[in-house]
Amino acid sequence: MAVDNISLEKIKVDKIKVDKITWDRVGRVTEPGRYMYTFGWLTITAGDLEIWRLYPQAAFTLLVQPGSPDASSGEEFHLGAFDVAPSAPPPFTTH
Repeated sequence: MAVDNISLEKIKVDKIKVDKITWDRVGRVTEPGRYMYTFGWLTITAGDLEIWRLYPQAAFTLLVQPGSPDASSGEEFHLGAFDVAPSAPPPFTTH
């Protein structure tokens, strides 16, 4: 009886941590602009504020902006995708 050697390649998947930020965490700012926080500079647009006005509990993904020539002033961030009900259960069930 012949035995074939089977090699299994392990695939490692690193978990990616995605930082989310809420309107409360940024002090419920009311004007678009560039704000300094403990984690760096955050640019908030009028569109971001409109989403927070409609969905005050929405949580945005915090995205790092590409570095500028003067990166000494700290990291630059902007808001990405958002979840309007971050603490709500999923809207579907699995069977």
